[in-house]
Amino acid sequence: MVRLGSNRYGKAEVRVVHVARSEGSDDLIRDWTVSSALSGDVAACYLTGDNASVLTTDAQKNTVYGFSQRLGDIEPEAFATALAEHFVATQEPITRARVAVLEHPWARIGTLPHSFARTGAHTRSTVVIHDAEQGTSVVGGVEDLVVLNTTNSEFWGFPRDEYTTLPETQDRMLATQVSASWRFASTPADWGAAFDTALATLLATFGGTYSYSLQQTLYAIGEAIIGAVPEICEVRLVLPNKHHFLVDLTPFGQGNDNEVYYAADRPYGLIEGQVLADDAPPEGLAWT
Repeated sequence: MVRLGSNRYGKAEVRVVHVARSEGSDDLIRDWTVSSALSGDVAACYLTGDNASVLTTDAQKNTVYGFSQRLGDIEPEAFATALAEHFVATQEPITRARVAVLEHPWARIGTLPHSFARTGAHTRSTVVIHDAEQGTSVVGGVEDLVVLNTTNSEFWGFPRDEYTTLPETQDRMLATQVSASWRFASTPADWGAAFDTALATLLATFGGTYSYSLQQTLYAIGEAIIGAVPEICEVRLVLPNKHHFLVDLTPFGQGNDNEVYYAADRPYGLIEGQVLADDAPPEGLAWT
């Protein structure tokens, strides 16, 4: 005997670009990838193919476009919340909606009012889960943020066994591609200011921390973000170690005083962790 377990269905990676236009002022642009997922009393669709309770994924896509025009220039957290609440409120079988938004940043070209250049510095992330009984959870964050310190990093004092070949070092290059997610203790919040402060704090802490391990740097970043943004109660970080190894130039009769490196993409160390405020409320649906 088998039974249907947890399930959800939706539309993934809906690309939508909204331009806020106002005569006599600069254009504003929002470039998003939006994914929605719905769950509730939809077992019949899975068990018998009865689609009477299924809001089509095509309708979910069109709702993204419609809400983009209706809501205008808006922070991704507010957009995702409005969209999730709409799906639960208007579809009787649906009791929970999850909406994820990736924001791809653009920078204005000089003082030109209508011209932009796509930046690749990072991707802003948002995940909102709205449940008819359990309320709303909002997680913000950043992905694809590559950072590097050319010095001020050591790694030594680790145990050694018969398979350990890594030499200890008191001066190494430290680089990682940050994926950070931060949970808001309550909603709503000043989403834009919270993101800007969290990102600036992350960068300043990475650059300003003398590191004895990437784990230590992870904790310092999480602690600093929680301290800088009171609305944030938890930070989760995934930090792959982007290894840089000194190239041996002695076969060519040359020295290498920490100048020339080989950047290896794999295998790599993967450091993960969460940092919580002492008074952080239960996570509820946040990471579902």
